[in-house]
Amino acid sequence: MKVYINKYRDHWLSPYTILEKVVFWKDVWEKNGETTWVNTWVDRLNPYCIALGKFLDKVNPKIDYVKIDPWDTWAMDHTLSLMIVPMLKQLKATKHGAPTVDDEDVPENLRSTSAPSKENNYDHVDANHFARWDWLLDEMIWAFETYDKDLEAQYYDDSAVNKNDSIDAQARQMKVDEEGLQAYYDRRRNAFLLFGKYYQSLWD
Repeated sequence: MKVYINKYRDHWLSPYTILEKVVFWKDVWEKNGETTWVNTWVDRLNPYCIALGKFLDKVNPKIDYVKIDPWDTWAMDHTLSLMIVPMLKQLKATKHGAPTVDDEDVPENLRSTSAPSKENNYDHVDANHFARWDWLLDEMIWAFETYDKDLEAQYYDDSAVNKNDSIDAQARQMKVDEEGLQAYYDRRRNAFLLFGKYYQSLWD
């Protein structure tokens, strides 16, 4: 696999920006209501700004290059996990906001019904709003980060197993924490479901 994705390109140069730089001693936005000269020059400069933007889009385009090799899909779940984990971690570290998270998707102590009363009627979010998103991100990170690790082994106790017995006999002697194992599977499955449910919120 080869992936090359560069940052988003913004090649638009506003005529107002040009005027502000060239005629720096004037207020191009408002000068005692006299903006006729500004509008005139904006109309003159606009075609050149558009042409420049199109030219730069050609010579320095946005690149989204992904090359998939046959072996990348032999264990596609593993391959995707390698990319998803660092992206989720960076999103959590650099996020500037949080989407609306349903109460049903988080523990009771993080729900809006468990948050303190809002100080102002105009507050759109409760005190647990951002904590809910952090919790969801942590669950997703945990699920993908531990996906290929042998965490199930901790729920099996083979201390009483006779290694000289047959495989079937050893399996019958194995002690399994079925409740703990099921809880582990349920948590991981829920995290993957949350990843799908909030997939369109994974941006900042």
